[in-house]
This record gives sequence, C-alpha cells and structure tokens, in this order.
Amino acid sequence: MTVKDSLPVSAPATAAIALAADPQQPGRRRRRRRNVEEADRSILSSFDRGKGSIRVITLLIGALVLLGLIVVSAGPLLWLAKAATSTTQDTLSQPFALWPSGFTWQNLTDALVRVQFGKYLANTAWVAIGSWLFSLLVATTGGFGLSVLRPRYAKAVYAGVLATLFIPGIVSLVPLYLTVLDLPLFGWNLLNTFWAVWLPAGASAVNVLLVKQYFDGIPRDIFEAATIDGAGAFRLFWSITLPLARPILGVVSLLSLVAAYKEFLWPLLVLPDPNLQPLSVALPRLEATTELSVYLAALFISVLVPVALFLVFQKQFLRSAGSAGAIKG
Repeated sequence: MTVKDSLPVSAPATAAIALAADPQQPGRRRRRRRNVEEADRSILSSFDRGKGSIRVITLLIGALVLLGLIVVSAGPLLWLAKAATSTTQDTLSQPFALWPSGFTWQNLTDALVRVQFGKYLANTAWVAIGSWLFSLLVATTGGFGLSVLRPRYAKAVYAGVLATLFIPGIVSLVPLYLTVLDLPLFGWNLLNTFWAVWLPAGASAVNVLLVKQYFDGIPRDIFEAATIDGAGAFRLFWSITLPLARPILGVVSLLSLVAAYKEFLWPLLVLPDPNLQPLSVALPRLEATTELSVYLAALFISVLVPVALFLVFQKQFLRSAGSAGAIKG
C-alpha cells in the first residue's frame, strides 16, 4: 500500500468515481432532489404530515371540505327529490323537514299524465338530436376545411369565426329571429318548426374551433400519403380524419346535447306553439296552472333524465373529454 492510496479521497474525486461507476447517477440524484422539493411544496411538510395529531386534523378538514362540496352540488337535487315526493302543504309549511306526511309517489304519476311530460320530452329529444347532428356536421366540415384543406381564404374565414366569439348572443338575437322569420333566398318562415332551432344550433364557433384545433394535431404526413395514393377530399374526411377524431366528436356531442337540453330563450321565441315546445319552455309555462307538488315532481323528472344518461354513458363522456387533445396512433 502506497502513501497515495492511504490519502483521503476528496468529495469531487468521490463524485467522479461514482459517476464513472454509474453514469446515470447525476440524473437520478436530480430527479430524487426534485421529487423531495415537490413533496415539500405545501403548507405542511412530509415530516409534519407524519405526526398523528396533524394527520387527524388534515383528514378532518378534508372530510369537512368534501361534505361541503357534496351539500353544495347534490343538496338542491336531493331537496328537489324530497319535494317531488311530498305534499304541497308539507313543502310550504316545512320545506326542510324529511317527509312529515310520508312519501307521495302519486306526484310522479300525475306529473307524467297531467303535465303531459312524455310529449314535451319527445319534443326535447327531437330538438337535442337535430341540434347534435347539425353541430357535428358544421363542426367537422368546418374544422376539416380550415385545418386539412387549408384554402387561400382559410385565414380570413378563421378570423371571422374567431370574431363571432366576441359578439354577445343577445346582440345577434334580433337579426337571427328576423332571418328565421324570412329565410334569405327561399323566403320560408321557419317559426313553429324544429328547423328554427336546429340550424342556429349548428352554427357554433366554439365547436368549429375545437375541432380545428384537434385536427391541427394530426400529423400532416398522413394526409400527404393518402393524397399521393389518390384519396380525394371526401375520402380524407370520411376514411382518415373522422376515425381519428372520435375523442373530439364525443366532446362536441356532449356540449351540443347539454346546450340543446337546457336552452330556454331561443325555443321560446321560435316555437310559440305549445305542442312543439321542449321541457325547458313548457315547464315554466305550466307553473301557474299546476299544483306545486306535481310541478316539482315534473322538474325532478326533467333533471333526472340527463343525470341518468350521464351515469349510463359516463365512461364515454369522461374518456372523450380527457383525450380531446390526444392523437391515437
């Protein structure tokens, strides 16, 4: 053993030896340090969270916050369910009591029969389905033209579509109503027809921009290769773009269906015939002539329909919303 071997090794020398033994050690050390720093970026450090009393207090606060969120979000729906199965006297005299006179299931039956809930629900379904179809048609074709075809005037059209987002909807209400009252070039009056609701619902700038942004993420090499193979514009749209656009189509479908179901002002204006009105318009109109308990039961059923549909298709909705910006290879 020489004198040189017996000398203490300095810290830089030790790091150099470790680096030579494991070249990935600096990267691992940085990642470990970053994980520790990210773990400590909170009010309580990992050491404090390990204490028993602090852990109990943290769990208690989290439970109270979760309970508050449940009350705020689900409280109105639960109260409506209680009022829908209570008598009018119980709702007026003891609005926050739990069924003083017991359950009154007859309210739900009366809501279906006396309020003609089935007819208005069918009208709502027609409005929602037509609005959904036209929204998908305009959004996909518009996004495809602006993102994939890219004509010379694409930037001008894109700027025009983007500019409509800055126009309040109430400003365009009167011009849109006059257009529906006397359709240009054809002279048709679309009042008391579902076309008066479907066509304006399809002209959604938000949906067009969402689809365009999604199509921008698709590699251009795919379209160039298909064009070289002889695919035309329709083949690019139908066989290549739409199969890749399933996530964004789910998002647009969800947005259009929810918007059509809850829309009130525009169907009220263009569908004055009571036999054609959807639930969003018919139920407020029937409030003055319907018993309170039956009216609340009708409101509860109208709220229960979209909630049930969401619970049935929640996997598809959440998958579509979560992967809206992703491209499947």
